[in-house]
Amino acid sequence: MPLGTLDGAPPPFFRQGPSALSKLIFFSALALLLMVADVRYRFTQPLRGVIATALYPVQWVVMRPIVWARDGSSYFETLTHSQLKEAAAKYQLGLQSQRAQQVEQLTIENVRLRALLEMRARINAPALAAQVLYDAADPYTRKVILDKGAQAAVAAGAPVLDDAGVLGQVTRVYASVSEVTLITDPNQAIPVLNARTGARGLAFGNSSLRSGMLELRYMDANVDMAVGDLLTTSGVDGIYPPGLQVGRVLKIERRADSAFARITAQPVARLDGSLHVLVLQPLAAQLPARPMVELAPAMGSARGVP
Repeated sequence: MPLGTLDGAPPPFFRQGPSALSKLIFFSALALLLMVADVRYRFTQPLRGVIATALYPVQWVVMRPIVWARDGSSYFETLTHSQLKEAAAKYQLGLQSQRAQQVEQLTIENVRLRALLEMRARINAPALAAQVLYDAADPYTRKVILDKGAQAAVAAGAPVLDDAGVLGQVTRVYASVSEVTLITDPNQAIPVLNARTGARGLAFGNSSLRSGMLELRYMDANVDMAVGDLLTTSGVDGIYPPGLQVGRVLKIERRADSAFARITAQPVARLDGSLHVLVLQPLAAQLPARPMVELAPAMGSARGVP
């Protein structure tokens, strides 16, 4: 029999079972049925638990190099970060220690000088804690509303501070709330003192909308002022106690065609982020009353009355 006439298919004697297509359809339907039944009745959950328990040691062994590499990298990063934080903390501690020693020495000198000159001690204003409720609705002003008012003995003109410095001044008082005008408001002014040189000035809110800066106006062009100088309250206005931090000099412009320098300062208080503040009693309420000016004798002598 020639080889070309041989059929490559097995003889009918060896053909058993269904065809491959039938098997594919059957097992596909069976797999789909099992998936639907598992989602609905979860009968393979115990089987998966057993398989996962059996494979856990293998998974644990395979994951060890990855875990070790990750932990080692995290350890070295944490160690480096901790060392940097420790160095920064030591540096800050040294600065604080130096400042504490200077403050102690200055306090002793201040006490001695006041005793020598018989000057009275600096006024300590009573304070009331309050919370900022919300900003004022007017977008052209810089004002906030506090949760304390006349019922809490808040007075108009009272200074308002946060933990960093002067925030503003109470301008309106209602029964249960009060309105505070921030120091950066264009209509607000505060007398300041250069802590380095002792030069006095007047800081106004910047007229630019939402600038958040202060302007020192009417300062001589040759005034001794440098960038970074600390500005504090001078206490001469009868409102703010002296020595409260107001801002730091940010920019100085001296022009030859002007007799005044243009000085910009940045407030130290968090004007947009303070939530808890202190409301002080106005300084004028603690100062002695001004003496009455006797005008009657002067008027009498002007009229020629003896």
